[in-house]
Amino acid sequence: MNGVLGLLANRPRLLALGEPTHQENQLLYLRNELFQELVVEEGYRAIALESDCLVGLVVDDYVTSGVGELDEVMKRGFSHEWGGLEGNRQLVQWMRSYNETPEEPVRFAGFDGPLEISGPESPRHALTTLHTYLSNWLEADLLPCTADALDDLLGSDERWTNPAIMYEPDQSIGRTDEAEYLQWLAGELTALVDTQTPYLIAASSREEWNRARLYARTATGLLRYHYWMADTSPRRIARLLAQRDSMMAANLLDLVDRAPTLVFAHNSHLQREQSTLNMAGANHHWWSAGALVNAHLGQDYAFFATALGTMHHHEVGTPPADTIEGVLYAQDHQLIDPSTLTGPLKPRVSPWFGYAALHPDHLSSIDGIVFVKDVNPS
Repeated sequence: MNGVLGLLANRPRLLALGEPTHQENQLLYLRNELFQELVVEEGYRAIALESDCLVGLVVDDYVTSGVGELDEVMKRGFSHEWGGLEGNRQLVQWMRSYNETPEEPVRFAGFDGPLEISGPESPRHALTTLHTYLSNWLEADLLPCTADALDDLLGSDERWTNPAIMYEPDQSIGRTDEAEYLQWLAGELTALVDTQTPYLIAASSREEWNRARLYARTATGLLRYHYWMADTSPRRIARLLAQRDSMMAANLLDLVDRAPTLVFAHNSHLQREQSTLNMAGANHHWWSAGALVNAHLGQDYAFFATALGTMHHHEVGTPPADTIEGVLYAQDHQLIDPSTLTGPLKPRVSPWFGYAALHPDHLSSIDGIVFVKDVNPS
């Protein structure tokens, strides 16, 4: 992976490496190699993965301080079943080993919200943790409610996580009076984290304050997501997709404020182009986390997309010669400047839903392509 930064005019504070499919260790090993080079040679100090931002704190505690046992950390510290992948285990092991030295530690972060395909989690964990933090350091009359009142408003978690809501929005409680009041409370608690910043950092620590801000962002974002889960209009899907990427972008912007970071996620979450999804015969449009972050960071954001040739275990065969992947398959290069790909190119049609090929119209907004000729089964 040598030479990635050689394609750029400057070292970005946020370097994005996208993947066209999930669950492939071969792509994770490539990511690990790049991250190690960036840490050792370029001074990068954090990696962010497309995983739950709150459970990711379990991994960060382990790699920075050795808290916990590796098997349990892999089980509890990742969402989307990412913890079972050997490539992620090797990443965590390397980070823990690196942090045994007195160098500035490398940090781990999930940057996704607590969201699964079946729907979002209850806002309980984020809200109650935030409330507990503020209760530990501030006088009670500064807080907008008691812990008991907050618990009563939240009710049972099953009301929030009912999987039927994904297809039956009228079952969601996201627009009830209780949910709207919880949104107000989340805003008030967030305001306390902001307005009491000097005192909170001095009384607790900057690390605890940063985590409180993470819980505040997550609580607010989750309640907004539940609000759109209850929507019955045609805009529902687009607003849910946009809300997820907005939460991702906010977490990434917070991370790069503290250290140069590598982010690894699906190409679609990191691209600069507007995203489109066709569902049930309708096209939904929204801006990805990469597009949002790019608008804020400018040249401090760079996006490298991974492309692949074959993935025979998913019936993805040799790419047609007139596609991006087909041109690259005929060459023997791993790192490509997209500006060198000229001539009329057609979009590659994927035979498998879990793989998304690069679109020729996006080449001008990609800083580099990492090409893997043949992906073997994990």
